[in-house]
Amino acid sequence: MATDIYTRELRQPIDVAEYLFRRLKEVGVRSVHGVPGDYNLAALDYLSKCGLHWIGNCNELNAGYAADGYARVNGIAALVTTFGVGELSAINAIAGAYSEYVPIVHIVGQPHTRSQKDGMLLHHTLGNGDYNVFTRMNAELSCSVARLEDTHEVATLIDNAIRECWVRSRPVYITLPTDLIVKKIEGERLKTPIDLSLPKNDPEKEDYVVDVVLKYLHAAKKPVILVDACAIRHRVLEEVHDLVKASGLPTFVAPMGKGAVSETHPNYGGVYAGNGSNQGVKEQVESSDLVLSIGAIKSDFNTAGFTYRIGQLNTIDFHSTYVRVRYSEYPETNMKGVLRKVVERMGAVNTAPVQPITNALPESEKDSKQQLITHSYLWPTVGQWLKENDIVITETGTANFGIWETRFPPGVTAISQVLWGSIGYSVGACQGAAAAAKEQNNRRTILFVGDGSIQLTLQEVSTMVRNKLNPIIFVICNEGYTIERYIHGWEQSYNDIQEWDFVSLPPAFGAKDKYKGYRVKTRDELNKLFANQEFASCPHLQLVEVHMPREDAPAPLKLTAEAAAARNK
Repeated sequence: MATDIYTRELRQPIDVAEYLFRRLKEVGVRSVHGVPGDYNLAALDYLSKCGLHWIGNCNELNAGYAADGYARVNGIAALVTTFGVGELSAINAIAGAYSEYVPIVHIVGQPHTRSQKDGMLLHHTLGNGDYNVFTRMNAELSCSVARLEDTHEVATLIDNAIRECWVRSRPVYITLPTDLIVKKIEGERLKTPIDLSLPKNDPEKEDYVVDVVLKYLHAAKKPVILVDACAIRHRVLEEVHDLVKASGLPTFVAPMGKGAVSETHPNYGGVYAGNGSNQGVKEQVESSDLVLSIGAIKSDFNTAGFTYRIGQLNTIDFHSTYVRVRYSEYPETNMKGVLRKVVERMGAVNTAPVQPITNALPESEKDSKQQLITHSYLWPTVGQWLKENDIVITETGTANFGIWETRFPPGVTAISQVLWGSIGYSVGACQGAAAAAKEQNNRRTILFVGDGSIQLTLQEVSTMVRNKLNPIIFVICNEGYTIERYIHGWEQSYNDIQEWDFVSLPPAFGAKDKYKGYRVKTRDELNKLFANQEFASCPHLQLVEVHMPREDAPAPLKLTAEAAAARNK
């Protein structure tokens, strides 16, 4: 009775599911990833009505990876799974998104609220009447949990969850019981957009921090800028670009920050990863008397086995929730406002030239007569072939480390899962990124993945075909798990794989005439393919087997694997 009175009082009644999906469209979501299940089916009926496209993935884990890739290109993503079996299949991908600050709105279709209250023995449960166990699991991997139960607070919970997802750049978890899908709430709220702006820093505190930063910056003789992943995730790239340009300081990126800075900028110096850096980069960063470190994530693979040689006494750290100047920390001070004022008030600072970054082949490869495709040959050659605004995805392994020394054209988005490092992530992420690229005038989407990694998630090629996506997939065929071999068990069978005929698999998924496959085993064949303009134009899905020696790997990978092996002992 109370619900009926509440409904009659609504000025513009709207179903809960429609409200939720219209809010998602408002913040930029255009495609929704996921897998249908009986507890979310009725909600999916609302997608087309709200102007959203249903991707429809092969399984929930892949859907989570795809949502992650979509969010890194689009800014935010949505994932729909079903209670228990579906959400748990996706939880690994959600954990990766939480780890790497990727904003995904995870919507879980749940049983009817009455069934939950009665503790009914329904399918997809543990059989113990506990309907909160999976919510508790996901709460550890979400920056906000919205349990939709009472229609009086549903709209507020939805709006708050989406705002938290955007502002904190991490997954949120929304439950949607079957009876709530069609419940009416106030639709007039949709006239007021969700406030996605960052909380403002305290002006007096912000000005003080800026003054402290400028004091050390002006005193430094050899300052440098080092940009990492959280500069991308927390949307301060405009401030970073302005700082790089206005200061003229030598600027470097960490591996997870690849693509954050225009690599054609005259003061861009390359990737710094401790001992995994090239010698010129390593010397310039480590000899600096002040490092402006923006959005750092100092994980093992991001630092080539914790081989950073940067002292805190010579570092200013800028983060989304604090700034640390040497050993003094200023909490609740977002880097966005601080960086903007640093740019505005900076004036002249001491600068130095950087070693120019090119895609020239190393001396050891320039006059080589061999035809084997090695990593030292592949990645500079890839750099020469890439185009402006490409999306480049690399799987954890040889590709992830090899791309460090590739100089990108302007506007390239780089996607890799360096911290979480879930094998097979890149194939799902490629599907999501390609969907976002299609919405952005079809930017080229290019994946580099190993022959071992792709075997975990190859089904998403089927989703690419179904959604008429046209990425280029390079499968590095080197007989198994090379990065694992370098860590442990070089000759052990557990690092071997069954060799697949990768080129022939997309037609089995229905690609047929909208697909072309290639095998390249020599440098001449690779160069011929890269010179093929039709191939480069991405007319449809394309897969390339790139055959490489089993024992070959980029030098930073070998170093990082050696450090990982030592720690494991």
